[in-house]
Amino acid sequence: METIADRAYDFLAETFDAAKAHKAAPVKMWTRGVPVDDSSKEQLLNTARMPFIYKWLAVMPDVHYGKGSTIGSVIPTKGAIIPAAVGVDLGCGMMAVRTSLTASDLPDTLAPLRAALEKAVPHGRTVGRDKRDKGAWGELPEATVEAWSALDEGFKRIVDKHPKLAKANTANHLGTLGTGNHFIEVCLDEEDRVWFMLHSGSRGVGNAIGSYFIERAKEEMRRYFINLPDQDLAYLPEGTESFDDYVEAVEWAQHFAMANREVMMRHAIDAARKVIAKPFEAHLEAVNCHHNYVARERHFGEKVLVTRKGAVRAAEGVMGIIPGSMGAKSFIVRGRGNVESFCSCSHGAGRVMSRAEAKRRFTVEDHAAATLGVECRKDAEVIDETPKAYKDIDAVMAAQADLVEIVHTLRQIVCVKG
Repeated sequence: METIADRAYDFLAETFDAAKAHKAAPVKMWTRGVPVDDSSKEQLLNTARMPFIYKWLAVMPDVHYGKGSTIGSVIPTKGAIIPAAVGVDLGCGMMAVRTSLTASDLPDTLAPLRAALEKAVPHGRTVGRDKRDKGAWGELPEATVEAWSALDEGFKRIVDKHPKLAKANTANHLGTLGTGNHFIEVCLDEEDRVWFMLHSGSRGVGNAIGSYFIERAKEEMRRYFINLPDQDLAYLPEGTESFDDYVEAVEWAQHFAMANREVMMRHAIDAARKVIAKPFEAHLEAVNCHHNYVARERHFGEKVLVTRKGAVRAAEGVMGIIPGSMGAKSFIVRGRGNVESFCSCSHGAGRVMSRAEAKRRFTVEDHAAATLGVECRKDAEVIDETPKAYKDIDAVMAAQADLVEIVHTLRQIVCVKG
């Protein structure tokens, strides 16, 4: 990491040699040996120009262009919050559990295990009139009903104040995977022990809440004639009703996301028990962490709002998960509590190209070669998630060696994509 505190960016010196004139906050980057594209650099500058940034932005090695702010950013603020920086997949994150199984306990052919996981957890999406969404529950399972009972009252309070959110998918998405880069995996660690790992967030209801308050923030900016370098940096000032309502709704969505992962994991393990002959214990080690969220924390002696947009909390001793792509290794990590990063680390490898570019550049044959040895989809519809669309996870981990300690290294053997 190289940074000079009294200028906005040394990495932007060539492009923004008058960065101070923009009155931008400093930016501290953990990107040594990892590419950062120009559009992400410009987006970082725009975020750093917001007047309520606390001390500096912390940029993780998986940084890439996003909506409003770059993914892979840690954005500490005082007095305001940027809904688009928090995003629309509120509480998106990871869960992993270690079982008592080893590789030798698994069936010789892993296709039935993948099929069992796909059947147990709704995934993907069906769009069209009169079609039931394959990514949602038809009849709610017991685990979903139980988890929703703890969330229902809070959602009713939110809807009472914001009726437009009433039609969002709620319980029928609780315990479902979604689409895009969300996944369920079976992995082996450095001792060939079996882990189950998954990635998802707050699904349809989180998207509805995030989108609704992003528009509310934009309306506030228009009402008060506030000009911004990017309209997706529209913010809600602390002390306003909109701010309070947003914080309440986001905290609820983050609880939904945590419960969503727990229900999915329960169903995934139950499904695996029907395929794997040997009885096994699960949750011998377990981690469940957000990487798209906002939280109130204390840093440098002050209480601040910390938005982690594609970043994981890595306070000293706190466990986290940093996944690679479909054909790359993943990591269970322990935070080192680096205060300069606001006790954070990356949330994954980070994309090096858009989904459209990946589909243009790679073939089904390229994808099959990149995922050799992994029981997963190898068709044209998942090429946008092929490993070469992502940064080198080893380079990403090397760039943040002062943020986290690697506890376990996992390699995927089964992957279910949304």
